[in-house]
Parts: sequence; structure tokens; C-alpha cells
Amino acid sequence: MKLKSLITGLIGGAVMAATATVSLAETTMEKIVRTGEITIAVQTQGPPVSFINKNGERTGLAVDLAQMMADDMGVKLVVQDYDWKGLIPALTSGKADFIAADMTPTAQRSMQIMFTEPVFFAETVAFAKEGHGYSSWKDLNSPDISLAATQASSYAAAARKFLPDAELKEFSGGTAQAVQAVMSGRASAGVTDKATLSGFMSSIDGLVQIEGELNREPLGFAVRPDSVHLLNSLDNYMRLIRIDGRLDEKVAYWWNSTDWEADHK
Repeated sequence: MKLKSLITGLIGGAVMAATATVSLAETTMEKIVRTGEITIAVQTQGPPVSFINKNGERTGLAVDLAQMMADDMGVKLVVQDYDWKGLIPALTSGKADFIAADMTPTAQRSMQIMFTEPVFFAETVAFAKEGHGYSSWKDLNSPDISLAATQASSYAAAARKFLPDAELKEFSGGTAQAVQAVMSGRASAGVTDKATLSGFMSSIDGLVQIEGELNREPLGFAVRPDSVHLLNSLDNYMRLIRIDGRLDEKVAYWWNSTDWEADHK
């Protein structure tokens, strides 16, 4: 009888200890409050969303929005650089609190991470060297055409979906490497978003957009599935700055124009 009581007591104690451990597990927001820091994962070179400017400073639309939120929260912003394909692993492994990038909330990505409401939108377009001879992006759907796009990106997915007959070449270094491949003749054309392409076209002679848009996509930030408090805070903050006009101001400067180039390139 004593043995039975002892076993029951040990089992009960173990259950209580396990319950206490679960209840004491620190959330992402609690960690941010405790440390006074919020860590974001950004793409190494992806202007105008995230890039190193002429003064050697990390900036861009996503960085600007994250910095504004950190300032309003009263915490320090810590920025970590990754290739595009390294963003989700950095988040899921706990190295970053959220991804601040122009990421499309696809069904496959949503199986791993949770997305905010759309922060801004992107038009997917094709580009080539001047004098390319294509009347529209639809002319690229041929086995004789090779397309350059960022590895594991929505641009690559769009190329597969809308231009299935073309040969797709994916590059881990972002749109910069895709543009380089096109300009050097290693690819016939490339696929990216309109805002990013505008930035490259202003600095690279002979780079032009091909007529038309493949699609239009919502873009947002992302958190781990267990970071519900942080997700709600991000959504609430974006609503707040959309209402007070700050979000539209940032998107107009960084995304819908090339005004940022005079200050940062």
C-alpha cells in the first residue's frame, strides 16, 4: 500500500513538474521584453527591401519598418543577414524573431511559418537586355529560353507556373545574381518584382523590363507558429501605421518609386 502511494505520488509530482515547465516556457514576445532586443532576418542584398547603402548601413523598406516598430516598442533592433533560402531556417531555428522581407505567403511556406497580413504588394515581371526582341513576357515560354530567378522564391514559382516550357536557372544571391546572369548572356531573361527591377534598371545600362506582368502578389513578414503574440503585435502595428499614414509614406518612398536611390546609392 505504501509502495502504491509512493508511486502515485511520484507520478503526480512528475505531471506537476511537466505542467509547470510548459507553463513557464518563454514566448517570443516575453523574450523580447526580457532582453530589450528584437531580432529580424533579412535578405543580404535585396534592394529596395533590404541592402547595404553607400554609407555601409543596412537599410531598405523592411529594415525601415522594423526599425520604426522597434523604436516605438522601446527595444533595440538586431539585424541578421541571410541568403533568401536561409531566411526560413533562420526563423524556425530560433536565430531570428521574425522575417522582415518581401515574402509571399504561399501554401507551402505557411506549413512551416505564420504570415502577417499583407504589408505591401508586388507585380512580378520579366526583364532582359535591351534589344531582346520579345513583345511580351509570354514570348519567353519556349524551350530555347533560359530564365534567371532567385532560388526558392515566388519569382521562380511564377516562372514555373506561367512559363513552363522555358529552362529555369535559380540563383541563391537574389535578383542581383539573376540580373548579372542576364547581362552576361548566361540567361535569356529573368523574373523578379517590378520595384526591385526599377532599382537595377536605374543603375545598369541596357537592362529593360519586358512588357506585361506575370501576376500580382501580397507580401508580408513571418513568425514561428508559436509566436502568436508577436504576430498579433505585427499586424496591429501595421494597421496603426497604415491609418496614421506612415506605412503609405514608406511604401511610396521605397517601393513605388526610385526616390531612395539619391539618398542611398
